[in-house]
Amino acid sequence: MKIGDKVLISPDLTRMEGWITGTVIEVEDNPFIGIVISAETEDKDVFFGKEDLFKFNQTSTIKITTK
Repeated sequence: MKIGDKVLISPDLTRMEGWITGTVIEVEDNPFIGIVISAETEDKDVFFGKEDLFKFNQTSTIKITTK
């Protein structure tokens, strides 16, 4: 993940019922626990945690072409 990526934030981190959307604002390589992601929601809330608590937001459509 990189800064600016659209992500989904785990309810294990947010304590909400489902995954919420956010934008990555920082990526840190922590020598003790590994990659730490910080993401900001539209409400300006910031959540941070290990990268396994985030996943890419697959809202874009994929165009498939055939010959």
